[in-house]
Amino acid sequence: MDIPQGELADVVKRLNRIQGQIGGIVRMIEDGRDCAAVVTQLSAASKALNKASFAVVGTGMRYCSINSAEETREVDLRELERLLLSLA
Repeated sequence: MDIPQGELADVVKRLNRIQGQIGGIVRMIEDGRDCAAVVTQLSAASKALNKASFAVVGTGMRYCSINSAEETREVDLRELERLLLSLA
């Protein structure tokens, strides 16, 4: 499944925010911040990463269903289904 880079621009922005958030969590741990605060931030980062993952799969489903030949689309959709289930 090849998705044009521009189709995933929002996901890249989201991942860059998550990257910054992870850096903040590392600093929290290094500074000895409260465990509950660290876990709260880890949970938020995890949820954001899950959303980014689903966005990639969703974009792939839309892109493949619109831009592929019928026989190729079925293979791509099976692969996307497998990817989606791997996130569960």
